[in-house]
Amino acid sequence: MASPGFFQRQAHARRNTLLLVSLFLVAVVLITLAVCLVGYLVTSGEGARPSLLSWFGSVHGVVTAGTVSGLILLVSLFRWLDLSRGGARVATMVGARAIDPSTRDADERRFRNVVEEMAIASGVPVPQLYVMDHETGINAFVAGYSPGEAVMVVTHGALTQLSRDELQGVVGHEFSHILNGDMRINVRLIAILAGILMIGQIGSHLMHSASFRSSSRSNERAAIGIFGLALLVIGYVGVFFGRLIQAAVSRQREMLADASAVQFTRNPEGIASALFKIGYKGSFLETTSHASDMNHMCFGESARMKLTSLLASHPPIDERINAIEAGMLARLKSRHRDTRPSASLDPTAQSGAATEGTAAMAGFQPVTPRTGQRNLSAIATASVVAAPVEPLSNQVGTVTTGGEQFAEALLKQLPATFRELLYTRSGAVQLCYALLIHARDETDRSKHLAALPTHPLFGAQPDLQDKLIPTLNTLGAVVRFPALELAMPALRRLDPQERQELIHAVNLLVRQDGRVTLFEFALVSFLQRHLANDAERLVKTRFRSYRPVENHLRTLFGLLARAGTADANEANRVYREAMAGFVSVNEDETPEAKVSIRDLASALTHLNGLSPLLKPAIIDACGHCVTFDGEVKAMEYDMLRLVADQLDCPMPPIQI
Repeated sequence: MASPGFFQRQAHARRNTLLLVSLFLVAVVLITLAVCLVGYLVTSGEGARPSLLSWFGSVHGVVTAGTVSGLILLVSLFRWLDLSRGGARVATMVGARAIDPSTRDADERRFRNVVEEMAIASGVPVPQLYVMDHETGINAFVAGYSPGEAVMVVTHGALTQLSRDELQGVVGHEFSHILNGDMRINVRLIAILAGILMIGQIGSHLMHSASFRSSSRSNERAAIGIFGLALLVIGYVGVFFGRLIQAAVSRQREMLADASAVQFTRNPEGIASALFKIGYKGSFLETTSHASDMNHMCFGESARMKLTSLLASHPPIDERINAIEAGMLARLKSRHRDTRPSASLDPTAQSGAATEGTAAMAGFQPVTPRTGQRNLSAIATASVVAAPVEPLSNQVGTVTTGGEQFAEALLKQLPATFRELLYTRSGAVQLCYALLIHARDETDRSKHLAALPTHPLFGAQPDLQDKLIPTLNTLGAVVRFPALELAMPALRRLDPQERQELIHAVNLLVRQDGRVTLFEFALVSFLQRHLANDAERLVKTRFRSYRPVENHLRTLFGLLARAGTADANEANRVYREAMAGFVSVNEDETPEAKVSIRDLASALTHLNGLSPLLKPAIIDACGHCVTFDGEVKAMEYDMLRLVADQLDCPMPPIQI
């Protein structure tokens, strides 16, 4: 049976968003009633006072209630829409600087390399990276609405004060938030709190204005001051309960993310040591006014607050370290006494496996230490890989030991020139072209590139092609998607018009030979999915059953079944087996004779509208279609990656 972990957490994140909206509406009602009560006491005068219910029905009551609730909703809606632009907007909000993919700064390059390893191992595009240059505390967060459009932000203190293993632990923690859907609810919680906080801010402004009011009518100043004080109290009471909800939701997820970091990195001391350094160096954000808004998003507490034991968004540092491994805190304290505060931990002690306590905390099995780098030579020369033993949906949203070793080995085998080109806009653009033509002979390559328009960025650049194509030919199909993922930060630096020009140029190359291969379609779909103007927007759930998408399932499974074998009878059998898990299938039902690219694109778009809990069965059915013969051909793997990407299901490399 397929493990539902990733998909259940995605569905749970969506439900939590609805829960937060519901709690927000309840808070709006309660705050509105409280403000109306203050208004009733202030405006009813000293004479005969009307009943509270009568006052609510009066002009004063209706205007007060409408104004308060309207302001709260309007402010939250404005922030909600503002943050709908995705994680990049959140990074900009806190004053973070985008890290140039081709950066020469040693600390930033180390950070980039760690993130790249984790991204390839988990099957997601490399997140856009940012740094908060003026923050000396150790902290980090991720933001965005889907794994493919995430941004990761770290403080300058995290880059300069953490060793590589410690930084890898922090990155693993943040990748857990990416894969578990936590980013979405974190961003929306910022918007929800904005409206509630606004009431307190208005109250503070009224109190300030009353103290400087020049009016000779002291009773008027007193009334304004009292009303402002009441609003201040009411507003911050609302914020108190908002922070309480924020802390309750965040604490549980932080413990899970800590355990996931151990599973991802196979190194409990990495993240434990990073937490230990936070304990004596601090994690507070000092240079942004949004520190308290970001508290639930960060690796450690980002803002000082009273009632820490109640309102803190993270469990105490000691508790988090001991939850990672029993006795870890004592060992770190003992080691710290013998080293300078900024010294790295002993690297010989950092390859241990997670203990049973850690595994139980996250529902994981104990993992094994690193066993060496995976040799890619066999992968590069093979046209097929062995079919995975377990269902494919079990691998979605995970980082396995094999996946991490694969990523490390792949990055080491990429020539420095090839890799550095992927960090530039020109090199990333030329990579998209090279992926389409590298397998052709030199004459065909020149013919295809001649179709491109003359342009300093989007025109053909043979000198760059000559540096990219040999590596693509040497490593083969195994490097195609990882190379594209490495190039995504540079491609995201294109402005909207340039992105459209790139997609247009890629389509020109695809159409040169009059046919479209599955990889060509996968490449175009990948670029459209991640470079479109609305790429950072969340895809809404449109279907909660398979019935509305039955025909789209037939299109997808029929194509995969026929792609896996030239035997028509065998393809028909595999197709019926795949469809049997969703609908009643006749014994004589066969897949469509021909599936157009338009049909396939429409099918994938509709299937992405399914509830997350309905997607694992589709991933497993696709896996059945391509693995029935015990192997996965390069073309079939491209198709699997295409389906997974279009369904927002991060698929790590299939292991040999």
